[in-house]
Order: sequence, then structure tokens, then C-alpha cells
Amino acid sequence: MKRILILLFSLLSLSVMAQDVTLRQDNIDEVLSQLSLEEKATLVVGAGYKSMLAGFLGFRVPVPGAAGMTQAVPRLGIPAIVLSDGPAGVRIEPRRRGSKETFYCTGFPIGSLLSSTWNTELVEKVGAAIGHEALEYGVDVLLAPGMNIQRNPLCGRNFEYFSEDPLLSGKTAAAYVRGVQSQGVGTSVKHFAANNQETNRFWNDSQVADEPLREIYLRNFEIAVRESQPWTVMASYNRLNGVHTQEDPWLLTDVLRKEWGFEGLVMTDWTGKRNTAAQIAAGCDLMEPGNKSQTKELVKKVRSGELSEASLDLCVRRVLELVVKTPTFKGYKPSLKPHLEADAAVAREAAEEGIVLLKNAGGTLPMAAGTTVALFGVGSYQLLAGGTGSGHVHRPYVVNLDEGLAAEGMQVEAALSGLYRRHIEKNPPKKTLTSGMLGSPGSPEMPLSRTTVEKAAEGAGMALVTLSRQTGEGGDRHLEDDFLLTNAEKRMLLDVSEVFHGQGKRVVVVLNVGGVVETASWKHLADAIVLAWQPGQEGGNALARILSGSVCPSGRLPVTFPADYFHLPSSANFPYDYSGPGSMAGGSAKYNDVKNVGYTVYEEGMDVGYRFFDKPGAPAVSFPFGFGLSYTTFEVSGPVYAGDQVSVTVTNIGKVAGKEVVIVKDPVLRAFGKTRLLQPGESQTLNLIIQDYETRTD
Repeated sequence: MKRILILLFSLLSLSVMAQDVTLRQDNIDEVLSQLSLEEKATLVVGAGYKSMLAGFLGFRVPVPGAAGMTQAVPRLGIPAIVLSDGPAGVRIEPRRRGSKETFYCTGFPIGSLLSSTWNTELVEKVGAAIGHEALEYGVDVLLAPGMNIQRNPLCGRNFEYFSEDPLLSGKTAAAYVRGVQSQGVGTSVKHFAANNQETNRFWNDSQVADEPLREIYLRNFEIAVRESQPWTVMASYNRLNGVHTQEDPWLLTDVLRKEWGFEGLVMTDWTGKRNTAAQIAAGCDLMEPGNKSQTKELVKKVRSGELSEASLDLCVRRVLELVVKTPTFKGYKPSLKPHLEADAAVAREAAEEGIVLLKNAGGTLPMAAGTTVALFGVGSYQLLAGGTGSGHVHRPYVVNLDEGLAAEGMQVEAALSGLYRRHIEKNPPKKTLTSGMLGSPGSPEMPLSRTTVEKAAEGAGMALVTLSRQTGEGGDRHLEDDFLLTNAEKRMLLDVSEVFHGQGKRVVVVLNVGGVVETASWKHLADAIVLAWQPGQEGGNALARILSGSVCPSGRLPVTFPADYFHLPSSANFPYDYSGPGSMAGGSAKYNDVKNVGYTVYEEGMDVGYRFFDKPGAPAVSFPFGFGLSYTTFEVSGPVYAGDQVSVTVTNIGKVAGKEVVIVKDPVLRAFGKTRLLQPGESQTLNLIIQDYETRTD
């Protein structure tokens, strides 16, 4: 009896001790020791699709529309934390149960435009604004930035990504991360690694030789990790050289943690059940979105000895280390009232600095004050502010180009404008079950007769043609009618050019696109070409300020515009489609020489973007990497090298204030920077650091 009483007392004491343990930043070891095997397995598996589907199904969650959550262990004071998409702004549902308010988030420019600024200080400012909105809406970790290399222009998610160059990509990503995390909110740089196409994205095997893998497809992630220490890294869907990245100990442990010194958590992309035990053993700490079968699998495999509990404990520790950093754990009460007006100003500033002037024959731009402009193209009245999928943002508004021009004192030719408005009313963007959550394409282009063009020319002093392209997650772009212009667009450009040029009037083309398009065959028809990318909710204002001369353009290309798609070495090994957009699984498209879409051989090796086109004898390009025009002229002296530093002095010798980008290549990009706004006659010396990252081979 005495032994029984002693045993009961001991069990009661242990129970009381366990109840007294509550997670703090300094007692993770103690909390870990109190977790049961089932609780450990629960912590490394996400809470499912509840938060993402809350707007459809009415689940009660902290942040409706957030991509996912972790699971809580209340008895030990371990809360669930919220993970939200957000490359171009926080992606959550604008409605919440029990509230009549609408909770919008600022729609910032896409990744390709942010990198076109070549201004890491500005990108950090954008990141801080996004991070603050995440904080005030109850988000703990932002699933951003997307930073895969733009290997081929047909990749459907290039709009989220930064560049074809790893240095520009890595530095831009690091700035974005620093900005977001300055607000006490985490980031998840993605998609690690070699996720350069959407076709068959869950299973495709990216087959990459060691040198290009290290120097191009991993280098940008290395820079971001070393220079900003993101709280988390997201492992990609695809396989890499035969192994799913989520199950690859070489990638997730040897390279990411041991070589680069990553200190945070690795999570999966939103994947269904795979070999969960293998993922844990590889150093993938959190399975998202998660399902109960994964928890059961982990418990079973630990008990059978197929997975060591030590491996599981390591992942649980990283989950706890993440949790204690978060606003939710620290008891922060979201206001639900971020600084939307101030953030809109940041979005406009970023758009203005990232818009690229590609052509400006005869000083066509800026427009003269009070110019009456004939606006052609649906995109002139219905700006595509951002892409679709997880990069979509529920914005409070989008400023269209016609509205921006009016604000700058320009006149829009009324009869043509009326035709387009009626067309858009009759042909609104298609709505699907998920378009509210993930965005949708714009209205179809309006058929345009030669007579309509001639009538518009009678009342306008200039023509502006907007060419629009929507891109998004889940499918790659197609070659015809996407990378290439449609027949209707070719006809429109030809008619507008002939009619307006016949009357001595200029033609401007605005590219409102999510990715690179073919320009070589038609650019002679335009007097000026402006690359707006997808410039966010303030895009119309930013564009109009560039066109009017209120802002001097300073964007530069982060990617090459080839003269012909088939000049790209990667075109031999990318699944392009002649018949229409791809689907989540690649659709029934006609593919090029990739006979088996289960793998993609990166046969081009190091010949990615300018690394190929800068070689002697390479085909000419339409617009090169780093290209961009200005309304003023700069004189550049240097570069002057001193150890790992290089200095370049820039003087504005033109007539208007402007900013200049400094690019140091020898032969690949080694350093870059951007001046402040230089008044005519003003100089600035930029001192840039050349940072070499040595690849370890031991």
C-alpha cells in the first residue's frame, strides 16, 4: 500500500510540474522534455486548410484567408501562429465574421518591378510597410519573398521573382526580408530551390549540374540567408537531381544550415502528404498545410524505429524557436488598422522607380502639358496591378492609367474611351470559385476597326497603346498569344502607327505585363515604349507621373528581353505551349523537346540570361539586362577598385533631376547601387562592396 501511495504521489507531482511549465523564450529545453510523442508530431504538422478556406466555409480562425497555421499545445502555453502569403502585399480575406468593416491590404508592385528599381533601400522600405500591415492584421510569418531565378520568360510565377541574376535577386530579397522582419514579423524565402517552372510543379525533377546550381540557383538564396537571416525558408515542390527538395538532407541541412549558417525553420510548400518521416529526417521542420495522417505517420515511425525521436525533437525545437519570436506569442493585439494611406504612397514610390523607359525616339516623352491622348487597349482602362494565385492581394482600389493621366492634367479622347468602357462593362473579368481569393485575368481585348482608330486620331495629339498580360501561379505561360502578340494586337499596333504617324503624331506603347514579352518584331512601330510591369494599386498614378515628366524614369531591366524566344538556351528544355495556358499539371499542351515533362534538364548550364547573350557571337537581344533610359543625362567616372570596394562617381549633366543606377560587371554582376535624386550639375560617389561567396566543396 505504501508503494502504491508513493507511486501515486510521484505521478501527481509530475502532473503538477507539467502544468506549471509554460513556454518562454528561455525554457524551450524544459518544454520539449514535457511534450508527449503525439504532441511533438502535432507541432511539426500544420493545421490544414482551415484558415485559407475560412471565407468560403465560415471557419472561425484568427486571420481568414491566411495560407495556414501551426497547431497549438495549450497546456504548455504553445499558441498556434499564422502564416500568410504576401510577395506583393498581405494576402488575406477582406471580410471577417461579426464585422461590417472591410480589411484591405495595400497592393504593392510585383517582384520584377521591385528589382527593376535596383534600390535596396527602397525595397527595404516596401518590406517594412508590408510587415507592418501583416503585424496589424495578426499575421506572424509572411510567406515571401519569392526569389527563384527567372531562367525562362514563360515561367508562370516570374512576376513574383526578381531577376535572372543571383546577385540582384539575393540582394533584393535580403532587403525585403530586413524590411518585413524590422516589424517583428517573420518571412519565408521561397521556393528553395530550382523551382523555375510551374508545369508539373509538384513532381518535376530539375536536373542541374553542380556549377550552375551553386553559382546561379542557390547563390541568391545564400545571399539572402547570410545578409538577412529570414525566420524561415520554404522548400519547393519539385525534385532536385532526383530528390524532392523537402526530403533532401544535403540541401536542407548540409548546404542551408552547415555551410550558410541558417538559424531558422524550414517549412514545406503547400504539399499533400509525402514521406513525412523522410522530410523530418532531412531537416524539414514544418509540414504545411498539414493533415492528421502525417501526425499519425510520425508517431508510428518513431515507435517502430524508422525515425529517430532525436530527429523529431530537433524539428520541434525549431518550431518552438519560431513560435517564441512571433507577435502572437508575445501577446500583441492587432489593431486591424494599418497605415493604408502611407503605405499607398510607398507603393507609388516603388512603382515610379521601377518603371523602365525602353525607347524614347525624338524626345517623345515626357508628354507636353495638356496633351489629348487616345488610349488604346483594355489595359489603359483596366490596369493589371498584380498577378494571380498566392501573389494576389485584396486591394482597396486600383488607379487605372486614364485616371492617372487625368490627375496629371492630360486629356483622354472621349469617344474612344467610351467605347472601351462599354466593352469592359459587357465583358467583365471572368469570375470563378477561387477568383475572389486568388485573383482573375482582366477583360478580353476589344476588337478595333481601322475606322475607330481614324476617328480617335481626329481628336487626339498622341496615341498610347497598352498591351496587357496576366500571369499567375499553377501554370506556365504559352508562346503564342502570350509571349508573342496576338494577331489582334499586331493589327491594332499597325493601324495606330500608320494612322497617327501619317498625321505626324507620336505613338507610345505601355507594357502592363507580368513577364517578358517579345518586342523585337514591333518596337519600330512605337516612338516610345514604357515597361510598367504590374505596378500595384497606385500604378496608374505612377505611370502618368513618368509619362508627364513629373518623375524622371530610373528603372533598369533585371532580365534580358530576347529578340527571339528560341535564342534562349533554356528554350530547348522548357515546356512551352502552342495551344493555350498550362494547368496545374501542365494540361494537354504541345511541348517542345522535353518529351517527358517529369523532368527538366538544365542543359544550358551557366548560359542563363546575359551570361549567354554577352558572349561573343551570341544573338543580338531586343533589350539587354540592366537597360533603361532617362529624361536626363549622366556622366559616370570609374569604377575605381580598392580591395573589396569599388567606387563610382555619377554626375547629372542633363537638364532635369534624376536618379542613376550603377552596375559593375566583369563579366557577371559584381555590385550595383543607385544614386539619390541628383539635381542638374550635382554629383554623388557610390562606394560599393564586392562580396564574394566561396563555395565549399568539403
